[in-house]
Amino acid sequence: MGRDTGKVKPEALDRLLGQVRACRVCAAHLPLGPRPVVQIGAGASLLIVGQAPGTRVHASGIPWCDASGDRLRQWLGVNSETFYDPAKVALMPMGFCYPGRGGGGDLPPRPECVDLWHERLLARMPNVTLTLLLGQHAQSHYLRDGWRGNLTDTVQAWAGRSPGTLALPHPSPRNRGWFARNPWFEAEVLPMLRERVARLWPPAAPGS
Repeated sequence: MGRDTGKVKPEALDRLLGQVRACRVCAAHLPLGPRPVVQIGAGASLLIVGQAPGTRVHASGIPWCDASGDRLRQWLGVNSETFYDPAKVALMPMGFCYPGRGGGGDLPPRPECVDLWHERLLARMPNVTLTLLLGQHAQSHYLRDGWRGNLTDTVQAWAGRSPGTLALPHPSPRNRGWFARNPWFEAEVLPMLRERVARLWPPAAPGS
């Protein structure tokens, strides 16, 4: 996930985000029409790569404003104010628009966003020091050879591997069975996750 470490011009990022939000490349494949949902700030130190918006997020235009987002914020140990501050947190799904439903739930993210936008957005976030990859779509793409072929093995392998990247299950309520079968995740991984997130924004010293 290479990034340009040069000085980021806010105007350039604003222009790019305008292009992202105006994107209609895969409109013919989107049952509710295009509505790209992202949150990007040049100063963000935490990057969360998820899957794709659900219907509630599509309707509101606010990323993670659903039960999955509630669980994710609990995992991170952050409140909504911090989570929705683009100067701290970048939210970039694999697919920016709601993809529709299939037989087993929402369809996979549309593939166009990765090729069109991901690297260009990553180049404008030089301060990211912790990246969270939520779910198999983000993990199989960004971990490359580090993807173990299934979610459980990948999350376990990356829990103690890179200080800058964590592979996590998607916090969807549909995954409650996985959480019940894997109690080690809550007992071991979540405390480590909260510790790493807390180090991103240490509290100010008294009187500072």
